[in-house]
Amino acid sequence: MSEATTYLVSAALIGAGATAVMDIWAIVRKQLFGIPSLDYALVGRWLVYLTRGRFRHAPIGASPPVKGERAIGWTAHYAIGIAFAAVLLAIWGLEWIHHPTLGPPMIVGIASVAAPFLVMQPGMGAGIAASRTPRPNAARFHSLVTHGVFGFGLYAAGWAASVLDVFQ
Repeated sequence: MSEATTYLVSAALIGAGATAVMDIWAIVRKQLFGIPSLDYALVGRWLVYLTRGRFRHAPIGASPPVKGERAIGWTAHYAIGIAFAAVLLAIWGLEWIHHPTLGPPMIVGIASVAAPFLVMQPGMGAGIAASRTPRPNAARFHSLVTHGVFGFGLYAAGWAASVLDVFQ
């Protein structure tokens, strides 16, 4: 396998695995604490409106639904996870997939919270870092924890691929 193919396949597998770990965390969080997860249909709605030139909503739930928004949102959710895995590999190199360590994926996972804080939440009407939500500090805390779980998922997916010798 060429280096470019290894990079793309690695990013896809590790990113999808990490995103799945984050989704499992969302299910556990809802079951244990009654905290609902993000409705990815709203993410899809926001993305469709972006293509129509509309960035901000107040809030996104008040904007009319669009066809296919749930599928678009879930597809984007996994594509974004894969993109962050690609960032991990771009910074720490393909050597990381052969000997994964926890530090680099946790850095990427925690840093990835900047995307919702600075782009998605303001665009969807929640303000910068959830400042317009009823409990901004709680929302921020849950976002940080979830992105930390995503970082751990990057590590877990990289470790599983290493143990299974997927990239050899």
